[in-house]
Amino acid sequence: MTSTHPQHDTTATHATDSGRTNHERTVERMAERRAERTTVTVTGRTAGETGPDDGAASDKSASAPADPDASTERTKRCLTDGGTDVADESPSFDATVYYERDADRHALDDETVAVLGYGSQGHAHAQNLAESGVDVVVGLRADSSSWTAAEEDGLRVATPDEAAAQASVVSVLLPDTVQPAVYEESIEPTLESGDTLQFAHGFNVHYNQIQPPEGVDVTMIAPKSPGHLVRRNYENGQGTPGLLAVYQDATGEAREQALAYADALGCTRAGVVETTFREETETDLFGEQAVLCGGVTELVKAGFETLVDAGYAPEMAYFECLNELKLIVDLLYEGGHMEMWNSVSDTAEYGGLTRGESVVDREGMDEILQNVQNGEFAREWISENQAKRPAYTQYRRSEETHEIERVGAELRTLFAWDEDAEDAR
Repeated sequence: MTSTHPQHDTTATHATDSGRTNHERTVERMAERRAERTTVTVTGRTAGETGPDDGAASDKSASAPADPDASTERTKRCLTDGGTDVADESPSFDATVYYERDADRHALDDETVAVLGYGSQGHAHAQNLAESGVDVVVGLRADSSSWTAAEEDGLRVATPDEAAAQASVVSVLLPDTVQPAVYEESIEPTLESGDTLQFAHGFNVHYNQIQPPEGVDVTMIAPKSPGHLVRRNYENGQGTPGLLAVYQDATGEAREQALAYADALGCTRAGVVETTFREETETDLFGEQAVLCGGVTELVKAGFETLVDAGYAPEMAYFECLNELKLIVDLLYEGGHMEMWNSVSDTAEYGGLTRGESVVDREGMDEILQNVQNGEFAREWISENQAKRPAYTQYRRSEETHEIERVGAELRTLFAWDEDAEDAR
């Protein structure tokens, strides 16, 4: 891979020959990229398009649906609290962002929302909606351990088919792997023209595992945070950013109703970004595989193994390659790359800027993205589940028995992370 970093004078500790720091060069490169990116063009399913499969094959294959003939030009829209376009007073986004004043809070007044599932997202959606004045029924299996918890939270509970039959809006907050069966058995038979089928992730719709009828609205509201934080932020009068997508607008009011749902969750307090089912699904899968889950764990293991194989103590390898990762991620989360670079030593910064790129395989990332886009990963995952997860089980066993798990378990006892110890203080 050819490096895009400028050549440095190896006799200098931080400043370049021209006197500019690495910070300044990085900021300059970022500014150049921003200047080149004036609009974002996305092909594929777009918010507001109708048709359950956009021309895809009618069988329940995992093939990615065919793209529409025309791509969609995203407009830059910057909204103030009043919902007006004032670019010089608000952050400039490539996507459309909605806030509280953009939502019609009465769009759900005459609707009953069935929240299927009471896990991380389900409990937050149900409670926030109910406290916002929305009529909510939680759909759970009769033997679900969450049934009593939902009732104790003051919510009406029914089986999935009963809840779906009572509702005009069905919010499917179940694991991807069980959604198709629940849809076929409990949701599809109850759907009527004008109803809304809503998701928090587009996997099953995008890959044709769920094919809604033409007469219903199909939308997505996806808070970008774990459910307990969605709930906590709502209770504190704050908001959690979220995503909104409209896959099928049968009534002409799908976006308005979805935005009212997002408002009831508290998401419009922070901002709701408009996207598409395709974009949400493909970027989510790619991010999980290449960076957040697959990429980072393989990077940590490779670093740990490199040091241990070279004769260094496993404990030192753990500290340097895993334990300190949280410190770096916190800085990235709070202020981006420059906050992190500003916080580490000049030695760490120079080493990272000049060596980091050599450990990243962009061709491998491109292949991961391609397999997400063409449906290859979806087909593999669906087949894996149909076969009772043999490879999945083997991969998990390998992770559990890796040396880094043993070393980490021992070292973590040195830290005062035990909740009881924290309470004792």
